Amino acid sequence: MTDTAEIKTSNIETHSALPPEETERLTTEIVAALKTVFDPEIPADIYELGLIYKVDIKDDRGVDILMTLTTPNCPAAGELPQMVENAVASVAGVGVVGVNLVWEPAWSPDRMSDEARLVLNMW
Repeated sequence: MTDTAEIKTSNIETHSALPPEETERLTTEIVAALKTVFDPEIPADIYELGLIYKVDIKDDRGVDILMTLTTPNCPAAGELPQMVENAVASVAGVGVVGVNLVWEPAWSPDRMSDEARLVLNMW
């Protein structure tokens, strides 16, 4: 397609027939929504923790998310994916949201942003 817009923002990659302005708006608002989701045991949001591996905004406005947890034994494993789905689904203009939990590559503290390191005092 010649009218395909590509926007890369951190771990969000989009190849879309949506207008670039709409793709940018959705990207910004999806990231903001992800930053409202916190692991109940960690005082940093999941986006800054590096738990979101990929967000794919599709032409039909559906959003597929690949995410992980800090450990497979995370007590919040049952609720965090649903919290992510609900947060992203609340963004105006977003269609069906799918969240897939993956374990490869394994999460490590190296994935955290400087903001998360500051909050967790991990310098």
